[in-house]
Amino acid sequence: MGFFSWVRRVVEAGPPAREATQGRPLAGLLGDPVRRAPLQRVETPRDVPTPLTTERLRAWFTHHGYTYFVDDEGDVGGLWRGRLFYFFLFGDHHEILQVRGQWNREFAIERLTEVLEICNEWNADKIWPKAYVRVRDDGMVHLTCEVATDLEHGVTDAQLGQLLHCALSASSLLFDTVDGLFPDPAASAP
Repeated sequence: MGFFSWVRRVVEAGPPAREATQGRPLAGLLGDPVRRAPLQRVETPRDVPTPLTTERLRAWFTHHGYTYFVDDEGDVGGLWRGRLFYFFLFGDHHEILQVRGQWNREFAIERLTEVLEICNEWNADKIWPKAYVRVRDDGMVHLTCEVATDLEHGVTDAQLGQLLHCALSASSLLFDTVDGLFPDPAASAP
């Protein structure tokens, strides 16, 4: 029996019958706890895990006042703190949410080994986001990160918000760390 099945059974059974300090059963005072109807939680549609869609993603962004775009392939993206993020739905039933971010600057190919070491250290110390690099055709190195979550059984609005906030903030922490290691000369006074 799983944990949630056990919790459900305990709640449905109600509290155990206890006797008052003077020996009178509480059932006589409060009614028989066994015969009481089990507590029922009223679920609203927002409390029920439902499949994730790009429409739900867009509704979440709109609700929170975030600016976003939809590209030619239907993928949702946006800029957070000057960094490009995409929100992909993968899997046979679009049940996997992947939040993928790209650092707003790029590295010269000569720094590839150094950037790979940073990614390896990050990935060894942190569970997510997963950090990696991409070398473009022009030889420039881009730092990318991603957080993927399997939502096969659906997601509530609250869970979706938590996932998106966590993915964006953890990714921003990675990018802020790299900003500290490689300060932008244009941001510094001469």
